[in-house]
Amino acid sequence: MTNPKVSLPVIRRLPRYFRYITELKSAGKTRVSSSQLAEIMGSTPSQVRQDFNCFGGFGQQGIGYSVELLYDEIAHLLFPNDSINAVLVGAGSLGATIANFVLNEADGVNLTAIFDNNLNLVGKSLHNIKISDADTIVEYCSENKVDLIIMCIPKSAAEKFAPVLSCTGVKGIWNFTHYDFSIYDKSLIVENVHLRDSLMALSYRINHNDETEE
Repeated sequence: MTNPKVSLPVIRRLPRYFRYITELKSAGKTRVSSSQLAEIMGSTPSQVRQDFNCFGGFGQQGIGYSVELLYDEIAHLLFPNDSINAVLVGAGSLGATIANFVLNEADGVNLTAIFDNNLNLVGKSLHNIKISDADTIVEYCSENKVDLIIMCIPKSAAEKFAPVLSCTGVKGIWNFTHYDFSIYDKSLIVENVHLRDSLMALSYRINHNDETEE
């Protein structure tokens, strides 16, 4: 039985478990121990067991875990309804890259529409999906099942767009802007992806390696 109060750190580790377990499955492995998973994850066997116990354990003491079972169970946790429907706002260079990733590598996510407010782009296609006017996104969401909006627009545009998102009824935002939509609407589940912050953190670690604790 799933614990309804699973911590965010455990949730953030689930995709890493899924990635490594997928690799084990592809390699033909049938069983894996908590020690083996801990070595791959860079954690401890105890941490692996604690994480899995949040969702019922997945295994039996002493014999390890079935790779197939882990794959199926974690896939179900991450995408319980087989797939989620997403739309993209922002058809610029970043948006094009993210759309390509979602279409080709993001298992469980179905990109159904793309929007932009640049009239030079509206009506054209990106990865064989027609780019629609951003002003029509509320109408689209009211007529179609949309679980997730991917935001790839500048901060100034994102701030102006925030009230529109509340009208779509969508609760999940994968946010590549520098505006935190949860500030405007507390009900939104927002995953902020700050590429510049990540790069600066990496720069610090490179330049201060001796002073950095893992």
